[in-house]
Amino acid sequence: MGNLADEYGTDVEIYRKVLSPTIHADTREAAPEALLDLLDRLGFERHEIRTAGPVYTWHEVPEDLDSAEQQRLASRAIPALLLAGYTVNCTPEVFDEAAYQQAVRDLSSSASRRTTHTPKPAAPARTSTRRAP
Repeated sequence: MGNLADEYGTDVEIYRKVLSPTIHADTREAAPEALLDLLDRLGFERHEIRTAGPVYTWHEVPEDLDSAEQQRLASRAIPALLLAGYTVNCTPEVFDEAAYQQAVRDLSSSASRRTTHTPKPAAPARTSTRRAP
């Protein structure tokens, strides 16, 4: 039971499983917990199959969303995953360009709000009180 992320050497593979309406997000077998947690926070639902050997973990978009909203959720997740330093591949039939671009704008706006602050006044120049002999 392999997964596409291991097969293609990426951190996350986002695709619609064959003969299924559900969008999956496969992660590498040894994916860090931080990546799995990020996918959880981005709206994906985590699933696991425990075997005597490895534990197989993958994420899916919630089934209660319609197909278009599933695509938007998956596409909106990509910029956050890339920003966190992960390699991501998303199949074209799942990718929603408008949702992706909006997520990029939202992340940029959020980042600029965090870094925008009122500058503190400059410290007064120090003058030496030492006198030459």
